[in-house]
Amino acid sequence: MKNVFFLPGRILTCAVALTAVLGLVSCKSVTTNDTVDYKQSGAVRGPNLSYPPDLITSQADRRYIVQDGTATMSEYNAAVKKSVQMRSNVMTGIPGMRIAKDGERRWLVVEKPAPELYPKIKDFWQENGFLLVVDSPSTGIMETDWAENRAKISQDFIRKALSSVLDSAYDTGERDKYKTRLEVTKPGVTEIYITQRGALEKCVTDTTGACLYTIWTPRPNDPELEAAFLVRLMERLGMTQEQAKAMVVTPLGPKTPKAKFVQEANNKGYIELSAGFDRSWRDVGLALDRSNFTVEDRNRSEGVYFVRYINAKDVGDSKGFFSNLLSSKDDAKLQAKKYRVVVKSAGDNSANVYVQDADGKPENTPAGIQLLTILTDQLTK
Repeated sequence: MKNVFFLPGRILTCAVALTAVLGLVSCKSVTTNDTVDYKQSGAVRGPNLSYPPDLITSQADRRYIVQDGTATMSEYNAAVKKSVQMRSNVMTGIPGMRIAKDGERRWLVVEKPAPELYPKIKDFWQENGFLLVVDSPSTGIMETDWAENRAKISQDFIRKALSSVLDSAYDTGERDKYKTRLEVTKPGVTEIYITQRGALEKCVTDTTGACLYTIWTPRPNDPELEAAFLVRLMERLGMTQEQAKAMVVTPLGPKTPKAKFVQEANNKGYIELSAGFDRSWRDVGLALDRSNFTVEDRNRSEGVYFVRYINAKDVGDSKGFFSNLLSSKDDAKLQAKKYRVVVKSAGDNSANVYVQDADGKPENTPAGIQLLTILTDQLTK
């Protein structure tokens, strides 16, 4: 009986592995992996078939999604080619570019107009091995497809020797996606927010402990991954790696709870924030980005985020990503519902957050309470 390597959804025989090693070991050079590497899988794939479908939010809104996988891959390859051509003509840096912090949150402030920065940031994500599923210059929002951080795969001798031909046989069982949002705070100044969402593939076992099938479950946001890409973006915009890292690694401020969920009778509720409008607007935006919401548009002057939300329970139980992709569930179940998330100033150091339906009426339903609860959880992290 042959020994086998057991991997999520894959079985690779030692005979095949050893044959590949014999052909590669004499010529394979050893390299040191960075701690973040999404290129190996992203550079050779079309639309990702191994993302967690029950965690996808942007799929419910087709307005900004690139429909043609071939076009998406061409766009990615063009961005990489453009990046190579630009290596000899890198920008010398943007005056006034800095990291801003508020508690445990970080974001980038750049003294450039958002329309000038948007295409550079789009190229940045594609150069790092991602395909974009949301690409909306008009709203300053982009979102990557789910991707695997290949740097987390153990780089032992056999793995190094096999990586060039059997890269797809190794899987971390984790996926990440990133949202980027550009906010114009004043003319010529842009705030750039990068948020990460993660998913973990887990086995559902029987009474004997044997794995019956796998499901994708959310895993906590990773601020260090967000910081790593802030550093890379600052480098892409012309800052040295040493300067960028020095800005990002400075100590964060104290974590102070500032959100309180208030529930009234008849499913009425809202969130109290112990901060002024500017800070509350920023915190709510980050909470939406890190949750199961898709921000379609926003109106800062009126304090309104126009969002969609899809409840993973509406998709149904998942028995792995392939079964979900091939399922014949009613498409209506996958349609995210539209809401408005409203931030209203309640004084110099306080603001309230409300959920409204698509027409601007109070969402005094169990769904409205659920959304407020989700936001409160994010705002207190």
